[in-house]
Formats: sequence, C-alpha cells, structure tokens
Amino acid sequence: MINKRWYDSDPILKEALELLRLSPDNTRSEAAEFMMQLQEQVAGEVIEHVYDIINTYQGKGNRWYDNDPMMLKAVELLRNAPAKIQRVAALKLLIALEQKTFEGVEI
Repeated sequence: MINKRWYDSDPILKEALELLRLSPDNTRSEAAEFMMQLQEQVAGEVIEHVYDIINTYQGKGNRWYDNDPMMLKAVELLRNAPAKIQRVAALKLLIALEQKTFEGVEI
C-alpha cells in the first residue's frame, strides 16, 4: 500500500491526526495551540517554509485543515519538524485528545 498523506507512514502520527480531524472545533483550537509550541523546536528556515505553505494553501487546499489558518499553521509545523520531534508531539497530542484535555501538556 502506498501512503498518500505525509503522516500515513507513522502509525502514531496517523492516529493523532485522524483523531484530531474528527474532533470538535474547540478541541481542534486547543490542539493547534499545543502544536504551536513546535515553533520553539524548529529552525527559522522551517518557519519561513511554513508561512509559504500557509500563503499557498490557506482556504484553497483540499486537506481537512486548509480552511482553518491556525490549524493549517500547526499541522504544517508538525509536518516540517524533525522526525523525533514529530513523534513526541504526535504521541502527546494523541494522549491529550484521548484524555480530552491539553492542560499541562507541553512538547
């Protein structure tokens, strides 16, 4: 099977993002704020690339997160983070989504 989405190859990332996709808007907002912590973990070039992606896809793409500027930025930060950071963030995201709280959760 060929993975279509960037996160399909990692079962934790896939589960976390699928659960996030199915979450209510208020949970998505909390998750986006949580994932914005990735800005502290990634290099400036990555941040610049993320803003280019946002300008390209915001409101125009077909992905489930393209129509929400905060979610688009958060998911793109996750996508462009180093693999180790991606995995840690996805695991914490998954746990927080399952517990239905992001209180005290940090990357």
